[in-house]
Amino acid sequence: MNAPATDIPGYRYGDPLLAPSPLTPAALAELEASLLFGPDDVAALKRAGTIVADRIEAILDVWYGFVASQPHLLAAFREHGTGEPIGAYLTAVRRRFGQWILDTCNASHDAAWLAWQEEIGRRHHRSGKNRTDGVNASPYVPLRHLLALVMPISLTMRPFLAEKGAAPAEVDAMHAAWTKAVLLQAILWARPYVTEGEF
Repeated sequence: MNAPATDIPGYRYGDPLLAPSPLTPAALAELEASLLFGPDDVAALKRAGTIVADRIEAILDVWYGFVASQPHLLAAFREHGTGEPIGAYLTAVRRRFGQWILDTCNASHDAAWLAWQEEIGRRHHRSGKNRTDGVNASPYVPLRHLLALVMPISLTMRPFLAEKGAAPAEVDAMHAAWTKAVLLQAILWARPYVTEGEF
């Protein structure tokens, strides 16, 4: 397990008290095969992690700017009833989101990582939204938006991967690996939304 030690509130990657994912290692391997995700992608992601490690806040600025520009996305962070954005909630999620970038680049795809993906999925679904941060925001993130966000989170990463002079072919490899890893996680986060037995 590659879970880092951290003091980020609500961050539970590696917590042995998390419920295990119902997805088996064999099912995960099938999913990775469907995504063409393999050892070369693991290596490319680790290279990407070294490139973006000192650019996390700049990346988050881009992503948060995009969410803020889309009222239907910002709705997930608005106080139920008043419609006002919940600043503390946005800040707490931002800290976890920053760590998620590094985790995505260094994930071991083991049982602890799968359990954390299941927990992240619940935190977007009605079964767990708002509970971690004790807020009264929108009760869930619509699945269509959860999946659609794969694109901005993937496309906007490329300029950051190219910032430090990597060869174009290496940037291509890192960007492809990043995109596969983001889609893989979005698929796993979708599991709580799916009827039992149909995932």
